[in-house]
Amino acid sequence: MLITPEYLFASVSGITPAFLKAKGIVALVLDVDDTLTAHGSQELAAEVKDWLEQLRAAGVQLMIVSNNTKARVSPFAARLGLPFVSMACKPLTFGLAAARRRFGVPRHAMAIVGDQLFTDRLAASLYGVRALIVTPRGGAARRDIRLKRKLEQPFLRRYYRKGGKLL
Repeated sequence: MLITPEYLFASVSGITPAFLKAKGIVALVLDVDDTLTAHGSQELAAEVKDWLEQLRAAGVQLMIVSNNTKARVSPFAARLGLPFVSMACKPLTFGLAAARRRFGVPRHAMAIVGDQLFTDRLAASLYGVRALIVTPRGGAARRDIRLKRKLEQPFLRRYYRKGGKLL
């Protein structure tokens, strides 16, 4: 089950402090494009801002880990006041390992929040942390992303066949 989701959320705001506490998660690695904001956007929806504030208030450690460039990620992370790792090369685990070292937490206490099964979910599986997959934000995706979304469909169907629900 390297790619089939463990948890699937309609939006990041569905990932509540209570859910995280029940799972023993105290640190979240956050993807940017199509997870926190639309692909390539520097804008953040009020819902996402409120969610980040709820997590901070609950004491959850947050860090952005993105496959995108420093030029893309740095201004976004700075506006949110979050540390970041750019060019993470997910599904390779370098970025997750760097984040965990900075968090100073064991793997079972960390999770990744992302929108893609072949990058975020697979990286989490390979590194041994939980993946909290969200429905992608934003509008029309690039051609390569549209192809990935199509290839993800069998794994999403498997999630639902096994009794998974959209949280």
